[in-house]
Amino acid sequence: MSDSPYILALANQKGGVGKTTTAINLAAGLAELGKKVLLVDIDPQGNSSTGLGVRPDARKKTSYDLIVDGAALQDVVMETGSRDIMIIPGNADLSSADLDIVSNEKRSYLLHDALRRPEMESYGFDYILIDCPPALSLLTVNALVAAHSVLVPLQCEFFALEGLSQLMLTIRDVRRSANPDLRIEGVVLTMHDRRNRLTAQVEADARANMGDLVMKTTIPRNVRISEAPSYALPVLSYDPGSKGAEAYRALAREIADRRKTPEVAEA
Repeated sequence: MSDSPYILALANQKGGVGKTTTAINLAAGLAELGKKVLLVDIDPQGNSSTGLGVRPDARKKTSYDLIVDGAALQDVVMETGSRDIMIIPGNADLSSADLDIVSNEKRSYLLHDALRRPEMESYGFDYILIDCPPALSLLTVNALVAAHSVLVPLQCEFFALEGLSQLMLTIRDVRRSANPDLRIEGVVLTMHDRRNRLTAQVEADARANMGDLVMKTTIPRNVRISEAPSYALPVLSYDPGSKGAEAYRALAREIADRRKTPEVAEA
């Protein structure tokens, strides 16, 4: 990997697909592999921040301040309870971010430029993960312009594949206009239940339609994954031996291995 961090946006305009859970636990999986990770929370719900133990009253400056007001990195990058994971927290201020930046002529590049400031080098991050809001908003566009690639969590439920087409169109628009090198890291199937016939059908449809874009690793339905955020921990710390923790370790390895032998993925 080059000296600059690899920036990965986690995006899906549909809520409830495991996007934030994947952001938190992929960060933890990469940290277990010895990587230093920054998680950028640009979801107004701020769940990535809460899930990594950053209390709302501790978020003096957030990703809103970074994007909208150009706050200094040292004022927004915070420690978490997890070693080798730092965070730029998010909060409800982000709800107005689209309106606050729409008149800025560089509105789509604000996060891109902020994450490439020279002072970022001093942190030594290997990966920057961006937890996007569940909407194809200007904040999400900022993440796609800033990122090297996009990871799309996809819930194993009916209608799962519907709506992906709009995200793919947005990715193509960003490629044409602002970030021609943006690639799709992959689609990761979440809430996967091998006993459920619908899960098998969704997985078969996804692999038939998207082929190698679908990650080999699937994330199971697992009560430990659901419980971990209430303890402000990734599942890898909360229950290291659980099926959920093992799945996120496998996803982290799959993504890290791609950096060693990167393949170009097409939408």
